[in-house]
Amino acid sequence: MLKFQKLSTERSSMRHGVAMGLARYAGENVGEICWKALKGGGGFILCCWLFYVSFLVLSTHPCWQSSDCLAVLVSGDNVLRKLHSVEASETSLEHIVFGIAASAQKWKQRKPYIDLWWQPGWTRGFVWLDRPVNETGFPGPPIRISENTSHFNYTHPQGIRSAIRISRIVSETFRLGLPDVRWFVMGDDDTLFVPQNLVRVLAKYDHNQYYYIGSNSESTDQNAIHSYGMAYGGGGFAISYPLASALAQVQDECLQRYPYLYGSDQRIQACLAELGVPLTKEPGFHQFDIHGNLFGILAAHPIAPLVSLHHLDNVAPIFPNMTRVGALRHLIEAARVDPDRTLQQSICYEGRRKWTISVSWGYCVQVLDRIELPRVLEYPIQTFVAWGHSMKTPFQFNTRPVPRNPCQRATVLFLENAANGYSSEDVVSRYMKLQAPDLSNSNCTQRHNADHPNSLQKITVYSKKMRPNWTLVSR
Repeated sequence: MLKFQKLSTERSSMRHGVAMGLARYAGENVGEICWKALKGGGGFILCCWLFYVSFLVLSTHPCWQSSDCLAVLVSGDNVLRKLHSVEASETSLEHIVFGIAASAQKWKQRKPYIDLWWQPGWTRGFVWLDRPVNETGFPGPPIRISENTSHFNYTHPQGIRSAIRISRIVSETFRLGLPDVRWFVMGDDDTLFVPQNLVRVLAKYDHNQYYYIGSNSESTDQNAIHSYGMAYGGGGFAISYPLASALAQVQDECLQRYPYLYGSDQRIQACLAELGVPLTKEPGFHQFDIHGNLFGILAAHPIAPLVSLHHLDNVAPIFPNMTRVGALRHLIEAARVDPDRTLQQSICYEGRRKWTISVSWGYCVQVLDRIELPRVLEYPIQTFVAWGHSMKTPFQFNTRPVPRNPCQRATVLFLENAANGYSSEDVVSRYMKLQAPDLSNSNCTQRHNADHPNSLQKITVYSKKMRPNWTLVSR
């Protein structure tokens, strides 16, 4: 394939070279040819034809269709190469600016979540508060105070008008005029981002175009009430620089037309709809409008980079015997070792014992004492309930119930640690038995059998770091 692409490129260059040669020849000699033709009598048609051919050849050359053509004519091809090399540079964390919505009332409670993923000196952005606070502790993002929004009308009977303030964070951040920005990323103060994976996702898109990237809620109720075409702000969303520029110019006028909407993310989506920009969905952004235990979702994550987690105060700690913040720190430490592979599900089988082994890398290993097919294992076990839950199908994805029979439940081992192996591409992760109470199979009468997975105490997983471009593979 590489040879074919290279050959195609060479042929394309050759065609353009020949075309320019012909055009140059035609341009230099057309006057002489026309003069001879006219002297010969009746050559006017030939002269016009040569002018026409010269125009076609020149006007279809890519140079004349590019804004960089003048630079090439003045300074040569090297200028064009430099322009393209700058534009083609890969998106990095330095190109992303975060706007984090927060309130002074909950700042002390929520700041520990930000401290987990914020990287001082590398991460760019601001926390936007409604009023000043006394800042102490771990150095986090700089704090900004939002502009006054009291002149905007807000009429939703159950919402709070801070939604207007929060909806303007992207526009206010844009107007700060920061250099070298490609993406503005919005999130809440209880949003946990995995910055490396966020970069990986955004690098797939052309930041020079209008893009609005995020995901829906997991709850069918919430999507039906608010919108299926909206990126939920707590899960986070990204807006490309030119789209942020357009939004900043029209948003205040736009907001006056939507006083009846509930939240900030609805208002942003409404204004982007007026600009004609739809939502581009990426499944790694997680709103988590759910209660209970996230185990089922995290153990069967979609085939996509983990970008964010949200509503962490409303669910149980993701690891047993840990605090919420401690459990999330444990996950983030693994994600720093191999961010692309974090929560990616791998399924294998132990033939002699007929065991099924499902690895959610960096989180847990499940071992079943039977053969279970991937089509079943990719459905999350429903260890959680949806907000509202008034619909027959409460979730935006398939689920399966926690087996009532303890002997049908998997033996679960949770992450102990993860580290690099002997080479920079090798990774070793270790998992230990820490059975969550609602997933326990300790009452199974077969658990004392040596060939039952319940006898396992530790598992070590050896892997290679995930390829950087694995997300581009067709699924």
